[in-house]
Amino acid sequence: MGILNVLSSHLADEEYIGGQLESSWSENPVIKEAFERFALKIKDMEVIVKRRNKNQKLSNRTGAGVLPYELLKPTFEAGVTGMGVPNSISI
Repeated sequence: MGILNVLSSHLADEEYIGGQLESSWSENPVIKEAFERFALKIKDMEVIVKRRNKNQKLSNRTGAGVLPYELLKPTFEAGVTGMGVPNSISI
């Protein structure tokens, strides 16, 4: 469990997809506009995930301790949360 915790933890300073534009790309207006559209779509996904989590007809899990689906939510917290899409690959 300790190894799983270390390998699955999100760091407090970790970068997430759609969160921050690469500084070398920020001067190009085409890239900047495309990134802003992408970031808005990522944020829209959070609203969709929240709405679907509330719909019992979409849930195929039952019983005590059922956690909501949060993997594609752009917001995150440090630690093992299952939230956010890191802008990197983890084990």
